[in-house]
Amino acid sequence: MKPLFLLAFATLLASVTTAQKLFTYPIAVQTYTFRNHFPNGIEKTLDEIKSLGFTEIEGNIPIGITAPDYKKLCDAKGLHFASTGAEFDELVKDPMAVVTRAKILGVKFVMCAWIPHARNSFTFEDAKNAVQVFNAAGKILSENGLTLCYHEHGFEFYPYKDGTLLDYIIQSTDPKYVSFEMDVLWVTHGGGAEMPVTLLNKYPGRFKLMHLKDLKKGVQGNLSGGTPAENDVPVGMGQANWKVIITLAKKYGVVHCFIEDESNHEMENIPLSIAYLKSL
Repeated sequence: MKPLFLLAFATLLASVTTAQKLFTYPIAVQTYTFRNHFPNGIEKTLDEIKSLGFTEIEGNIPIGITAPDYKKLCDAKGLHFASTGAEFDELVKDPMAVVTRAKILGVKFVMCAWIPHARNSFTFEDAKNAVQVFNAAGKILSENGLTLCYHEHGFEFYPYKDGTLLDYIIQSTDPKYVSFEMDVLWVTHGGGAEMPVTLLNKYPGRFKLMHLKDLKKGVQGNLSGGTPAENDVPVGMGQANWKVIITLAKKYGVVHCFIEDESNHEMENIPLSIAYLKSL
């Protein structure tokens, strides 16, 4: 009887531990993190990514390989391709080319990470044009089984009416066709440390993807959409309130969370980020 009791107790303890686990997303990465690695060998870099414990990736196709061959290589390494990128001009000129590439890679999500604009001057006209482009391209992607997500970059927080230009973009895009990817560092940099939580609560269901990225404590952001590489620190060591952010991400329908590290110390930072997320 005693062994059975101990087995039952261990099973109960395991279930409680699982139930209390906050971060339950697959360990995933935005491959831009390894932008300086790919020129030294695509397969070698994928092996590095896999060795760190990643099982999902978001990213573009590296130079020197075709989309079918890259997809085949990722599959062979056990790396699930969950999301890929598209340039703004691609969405304007040839959204079906974006669809074709996404289908080859087997992804369900396509992210656009930049709206063209004059440096340090993101205007209402820029935002208005982006809304038109996102709605039109998003409709085409949706009709082909894909979800378009705009990845904000911090420059969208210029004041507009009783909110910001990011509010205008979110409110003016059609939820059927356009979703969003929250980059926690850039939201923090452009809107303040509380902004990730504010946006998730304000727009439930609009954010489908997330970049897990932390801004160094003490750094004061701005609307430039840029910050020195040393201000990108391991997840959990910066300004973000990760317990609340992950709780709301799960509550409001964020499907994939990708670690991204734009520092020059990615191989040191990434294990720290993974360890922190697993501790939640």
